[in-house]
Amino acid sequence: MKTSGVDHTTPPIGALVIHPDHGRGGATRTAPERLEEAVGLAVSLDLDVRRALVAPLRTVSPASLLGSGKVEEIGQIRRELGADVVVIDDALSPVQQRNLERAWDAKVIDRTGLILEIFGRRARTGEGRLQVELARLDYERSRLVRTWTHLERQRGGFGFLGGPGESQIEADRRLLADRIVRLKADLADVRRTRGLQRQGRKRAPHPIVALVGYTNAGKSTLFNRLTGASVMAKAMVFATLDPTLRQLRLADGRSAILSDTVGFISDLPHELVEAFRATLDEVREADVILHVRDIATGDSEAQSQDVAAVLEEIGISLEGERRILEVWNKIDLVPPGAREDVIERAVRRGAVAVSSETGEGFGDLTARVARLIDDHAEHIFELRAGDGEALAWLYRHGRVTDRHESGESLTVTARLDAQALGRFEQLRPGARAALAAE
Repeated sequence: MKTSGVDHTTPPIGALVIHPDHGRGGATRTAPERLEEAVGLAVSLDLDVRRALVAPLRTVSPASLLGSGKVEEIGQIRRELGADVVVIDDALSPVQQRNLERAWDAKVIDRTGLILEIFGRRARTGEGRLQVELARLDYERSRLVRTWTHLERQRGGFGFLGGPGESQIEADRRLLADRIVRLKADLADVRRTRGLQRQGRKRAPHPIVALVGYTNAGKSTLFNRLTGASVMAKAMVFATLDPTLRQLRLADGRSAILSDTVGFISDLPHELVEAFRATLDEVREADVILHVRDIATGDSEAQSQDVAAVLEEIGISLEGERRILEVWNKIDLVPPGAREDVIERAVRRGAVAVSSETGEGFGDLTARVARLIDDHAEHIFELRAGDGEALAWLYRHGRVTDRHESGESLTVTARLDAQALGRFEQLRPGARAALAAE
């Protein structure tokens, strides 16, 4: 049967993107750069960005963030454009958000809401959706009253641009709090399960290598080329959220486990950092951390600082951390006249310049990873065959590479850093037999 020929697809939602410029002299990014990133976030949500502009902000208005004159000016622009949504690239209080919605007669989304919406659409696994929902509910706790029902679309699940399918938004605060408690309990179970999985992986002599980096730095493309996997890798923000593990073959033929994790972004909402702690634990427990940077963008240094800030929140410092290796990706996009200089700077900083598209520099990368894994000295320990507690301790705090049981004795070969070795020798004096021959 033929259709009527009418296009029933939902028309794109028109959006106006505003970056309030606080004029901070020490900012690592210019206002146009911040605005460009905000536009990219909006486009990734399929919003039709009809105009983007920087709004100078001398003082912050508690009622509306922007001054009354600027609010009126933006309202006029919104009406001329026919935009249904105004994206504010800053954090808004519930009062500010509500007042701006009333003043502009449009839906207003701040930076936190925008990023949470993207995460909500990208999460695929049950764990990822739990994490995003918890972050969203924490954010929505004080934003239960929604005014702009004419923008809603019937869609189950969750999202700030969604509609009647979102039962939590219509719930009262008590039900919301109950739901948050249940989600935290579910995520605690996830965290315990992940901990058991990590312990299981430690029992095998396969070190863990974790990828971290700014969103769209090319982590997933790098992951695919290193492992032969087919993880989605697109030029979009937060293309993948859920952690993926694959086998990595090192330069000397040994195996490691490579973990691809969620990308970071400037001003990543604290709610998301908290919700994704179970996932980010994979990074903290890794033997080697590869910090992937898009070296072809002029924003690379600022992005690196943003990644460092998020890692600090989970207890990892980039300064003096020997297990972190910087990977300067997208070297193929650097202009030919500047390539040699970039490669020389990478060498001086102890980084590796690679191209995840062409494979350039991958031999050096896998060789460097192998050396970092072998950075700790290998020791031989003589234990009683029944001393399961000591054996478990070595698995938890080191890398067991060999074990041999003979009668009542158990010989274990393991790599430990100096601090872990000292703690173990306090627990089991005399257990260490020798420094293994290299």
